Amino acid sequence: MSDFKVGDHVSWNSEAGRVTGVITKVHSSDFDYKGYTHHASTKEPQFAIKSDKSDHVAVHKSSALSKIHGR
Repeated sequence: MSDFKVGDHVSWNSEAGRVTGVITKVHSSDFDYKGYTHHASTKEPQFAIKSDKSDHVAVHKSSALSKIHGR
């Protein structure tokens, strides 16, 4: 299980560069989002993250995320 949880401030790489946001949901089973089935489990969850700079919501596995400390 990952060390990430709802409310954590995280960053990840995107096509536009480094992005930051807050985790809004942890998915521990498969789910549909934007027409695609994302595969998740309790051992390998996926995280919905709302961007700090826009209303965009991204979904990533923990391996793509870095926790931002001090916020």
